[in-house]
Amino acid sequence: MFKTITIGSCVSIQGIFVKALEDGIICVRVGQQIFKGRPVSES
Repeated sequence: MFKTITIGSCVSIQGIFVKALEDGIICVRVGQQIFKGRPVSES
């Protein structure tokens, strides 16, 4: 499942969902890299 996260105030990354952390941050995979950020709310 693809998810979109924000890192900082203006960088968005879309990748494959990896896991959700307890503090509301989620991890997504893009290629070999894993990024952590706040999920973008679905509209």
